[in-house]
Amino acid sequence: MSKNVVKQAGPFLVLAIAAIAALFIPSLPDFDGSKVYNSSDIAWVIVSTALVFLMTPALAFFYGGMVHRKNVLSTMIKSTVAAGVVTVLWIVVGFSLCFGESINGIIGNPSTFLFFKGVNSGAPWSLAPTIPFTLFSLFQLMFAIITPGLVVGAVAERIRFTSYVSFIVLFGLFVYAPLAHWSWHPEGFLFKMGALDFAGGTVVHISAGCAALAGALVLKRRKVHMANEEVPPANIPYVLIGTGLLWFGWFGFNAGSALGANALAVSAFATTNTAAASAGLSWMFFDVIRGKKPSVLGFCIGAVVGLVAITPGAGFVAIPQSIFIGFIAAIISNLAVYYKQKSTLDDTLDVFPCHGLGGMVGMLLTGVFATKTVNAAGNDGWFYGNIDFFLTQAKAMVIVVAYSFTVSYAIFKLINLFQPIRVSSEEEELGLDESQHNEKYVQGTLLISENGVVVEKEVKEF
Repeated sequence: MSKNVVKQAGPFLVLAIAAIAALFIPSLPDFDGSKVYNSSDIAWVIVSTALVFLMTPALAFFYGGMVHRKNVLSTMIKSTVAAGVVTVLWIVVGFSLCFGESINGIIGNPSTFLFFKGVNSGAPWSLAPTIPFTLFSLFQLMFAIITPGLVVGAVAERIRFTSYVSFIVLFGLFVYAPLAHWSWHPEGFLFKMGALDFAGGTVVHISAGCAALAGALVLKRRKVHMANEEVPPANIPYVLIGTGLLWFGWFGFNAGSALGANALAVSAFATTNTAAASAGLSWMFFDVIRGKKPSVLGFCIGAVVGLVAITPGAGFVAIPQSIFIGFIAAIISNLAVYYKQKSTLDDTLDVFPCHGLGGMVGMLLTGVFATKTVNAAGNDGWFYGNIDFFLTQAKAMVIVVAYSFTVSYAIFKLINLFQPIRVSSEEEELGLDESQHNEKYVQGTLLISENGVVVEKEVKEF
């Protein structure tokens, strides 16, 4: 069997082994939690889980609308395929690594819930006592799915599909799982340090943003970037649709992280919406005072930055302060995008300036504006006289940035040792839709009559 055939068959064989091994995992009875569970909490977290899942195809539309027309499908599938890869990985070992028995506060024991062994029969999670443990695990799965999908925007238009699938697996095991354990497991060392991350500012956005930066550096610049050619967005309405669905799904992302239908969920819902609204306006109006016209892309990108920035503090800060968080985060990311465009860094869709820096700003401002008035389990921030908590947030942020960038950079380099991580110049010129997937994105067809015969003409622009 040739080396090339082995490479092609490898992913299928790994999946087949996992599927066959799953047959031998014993079934256990469901945990009887009739006297423990709260039906309202269960209903809300089920809805939230579905909302967070919706964010993955929403992200595909958001990213797909901004790349060149010849790379739309390849960009969208790279975000979406994470739903398949991460789900299987999560069941096999991912959930154990994140929430299994803690090994020195660094990582979960991989055998704790191997192949979801005992998850359905286990007692509720200590921080989510009113919902089944299985539901908690599925809610957390949705966060693990979207995180590697965020990285796609930085490496779009030049990374091989198979190489990106490999990245999803390695990132999930060696970046996402440790960070989730550190931040959200009661024995995790960042959790015990007192760092607060309500819904994934560090675990999701800083980690993805830093991985995006690493990927952009390893893959280097696109040909169009080196030639200073402008890449027209394929479909701005896609971006608008993606933004609306992301905003909608983010209510599950943040308010669902209260893990119950309670006052904290309501507060997180309100701060999420407020920060997004403020940031969208901030980005758009900041562009106007710099001489640009208000744009659809500007408002959409700004709103997403606001959603990112409020994520770590959604359940710890009050509603009025969320206006400021969205406002300032959008300005910082806007300026970062401006200066990035003047550099040689080719982060295709500005993932690091928007998600990486947006997450960092949110993490630090949680250290400023958090208050026990909103969440007694949280802390008071610098704004309320507690500078120690701000310093704790800053320390945790530095640790997460350094770890996620370093390990992600190593992962991209490692993959490149075994298979080319970047497409060839010819494939890049042709477009990844055709070269990687043998498919083509067509925005529409126009029926016209030529000499009495109705024919189809490709419509490339709306």
